[in-house]
Amino acid sequence: MKMKRVAALTMAGVMAAMSLSACGGSSSTTTETTAAAADSGSGDSATTDSGSTNAEVVLQIAFENSISEPLGQGIEKAQEILKEKSGGTMAIEIYPDSQLGDKSSLIDSMLLGENVCTLADGAFYADYGVPDFGIVFGPFLFDSWDQCWALTESDWYQQQCDLLEEKGLKLIASNWIYGERHTLTTTPVNTVDDLKGLKIRVPSNAIQSKGFDVLGATSTGMSLGDVYQALQTKTIDGAENPLATLYGRKLHEVAQYLILDGHVKNFTTWVVSADWFNGLTEEQQTWLLETMEEAGEYNNEVQQAADAEYLQMMKDEGVTVVDPSDEVLAGFKEKAQAFYEMGSDFGWSDGLYETVKAAMGAN
Repeated sequence: MKMKRVAALTMAGVMAAMSLSACGGSSSTTTETTAAAADSGSGDSATTDSGSTNAEVVLQIAFENSISEPLGQGIEKAQEILKEKSGGTMAIEIYPDSQLGDKSSLIDSMLLGENVCTLADGAFYADYGVPDFGIVFGPFLFDSWDQCWALTESDWYQQQCDLLEEKGLKLIASNWIYGERHTLTTTPVNTVDDLKGLKIRVPSNAIQSKGFDVLGATSTGMSLGDVYQALQTKTIDGAENPLATLYGRKLHEVAQYLILDGHVKNFTTWVVSADWFNGLTEEQQTWLLETMEEAGEYNNEVQQAADAEYLQMMKDEGVTVVDPSDEVLAGFKEKAQAFYEMGSDFGWSDGLYETVKAAMGAN
């Protein structure tokens, strides 16, 4: 399903049911999601502002981001949609700000069959036994969002989803824009050469680490919740993430130089335990898949409308912003090509780069 490229936030009412994206399966599912504080219950019930529900199935959705980010708003929308679709028999509890741990620990919980869900990307799935999936997080792989969606609808992508499910992880949505990832630093970066020697925080996985190393920086894997203090104490020199996350975590307070390099067009996925998912009825699976798909459309409208606002707020709060020229970006892309020559380091299939470029319609 091609994504709408919306420039304004005009969401109102309940969204129309939409066809499922790749890895979501052939049926659609809605889950009721309920906002949960840090002291929420064990998962056998869910609560809202209006009190307890009688939900038969609860999914705990946890992530490292702030609830105020577009992604958090998207999950709150999923809460509403699932509640309606399931008639209150399914519920989502929301745990932002790393309340249930970091991404890796949440995925480990899924492998034990627990009723948790988080957002993750190909780079993490590569570390969990599907190496080819990691390429989707390679630097400067995509030239447009349309190429992202073409890839998620391809046979190649479905094959990766199937392999991941064999490893115990089920993708329930692949259509969420997380954002273009930019680089925020404590010292000015005007060209790719200025990254040399800088310690840049990346999520803790090999793909993103090496993807930044080839640009000349020294990558440092770290939980998102630890980044503010690390910048403040000069343990690291910068971090990369979409504008919503950089601003939502207030990282611009301690690092005030931003280059809009857009090194990754980061579509994200929501993942659950395959065992847990397969334990749902077909109807419940359908509700959940439909919910996450529809909420993804809402997230994307919020996300794209918010980017300009986040950027302006960062400028107003003292951030020096570099919007690199095509020539400067060409320098980044040239260095990034070394990443795609490292396939053997990641256990990639022969010719993977060419296969993926063809699948996204770039060849």
